[in-house]
Amino acid sequence: MIQIGIIGGGGYTAGELIRILQWHPAAEIRFVHSLSQAGKPVSAIHQDLVGDCQLVFTAALDLSVDVLFLCSGHGQSRAWLAEHPQSAQTLVIDLSTDFRLDDTFSYGLPELNRDQLRGARRVANPGCFATAIQLGLLPLAAARALPAEVHIHAITGSTGAGQAPQETTHFSWRHSNLSVYKPFAHQHLAEIGRSLQQLQGGTLPELPFLPLRGDFTRGIFASMYLRTDLTEQALQEHYANYYASHPFTHLVADNPHLKQVVNTNKCLVHVEKHGQRALIISVIDNLLKGASGQAVQNMNLALGLAEDTGLHLKAQVF
Repeated sequence: MIQIGIIGGGGYTAGELIRILQWHPAAEIRFVHSLSQAGKPVSAIHQDLVGDCQLVFTAALDLSVDVLFLCSGHGQSRAWLAEHPQSAQTLVIDLSTDFRLDDTFSYGLPELNRDQLRGARRVANPGCFATAIQLGLLPLAAARALPAEVHIHAITGSTGAGQAPQETTHFSWRHSNLSVYKPFAHQHLAEIGRSLQQLQGGTLPELPFLPLRGDFTRGIFASMYLRTDLTEQALQEHYANYYASHPFTHLVADNPHLKQVVNTNKCLVHVEKHGQRALIISVIDNLLKGASGQAVQNMNLALGLAEDTGLHLKAQVF
């Protein structure tokens, strides 16, 4: 069994990791580290695990594990690794922003870097917005068919802001509400641009991006539009061919919605043509394909397991 340690165990992404890994056929969680929750049952904080999980949060570390998932806040992973040097054989998967642009880590988007991730020992998990948007655009980048400008609108649930309470995550503020934040300056733009340039080369397209806060808890709904000379049939063929061998990203004929993907590691992508413009819709669960599910997918690839091991999860459609 693969022995696993989780650092920063009290947050949303750690809770989702535990939920998946509890039932992963090749994995065993050896410890869940949290200084603030040490001594408490894991199920007291991650209450969906009541009856399923007997683990207790610990302040102790066992760095002999095979895999370390780093689930601490942004900016903390680099300092933690500097203080706790790891064996080169330990697989470290970081869910923060710290190493996404760092060439010492493999960028963990399997639909882009599957071959690079096989055998990797340092993996930077992509951001949630970055995952949804890249999966909407990678086939066009691979075909070198992205135009000079791609307009992006994407709306995320409140869990995307993390577990620590904030003014804009309070129920009374978020309910029946909608707002733009970080217009044209979201931190995920850097990793999106880097990936698109990796495939397309040349000059990076402009990516005017309007991120929105939604009045729901989970999911990202991203819509992108761009000018193209490609026919709708050609667009469909590019997307179908690109994702034919990827188990979690699916080209769908009908306009998708969030309930189809919440609680799963899936991304649904829909493409249609309107005059000279292509409309691309991409939907994911921000905590799974946008975080913990993708982290387990990366673990599977890095350790030579089937990519979809432990990740057959049912959507909460109703």
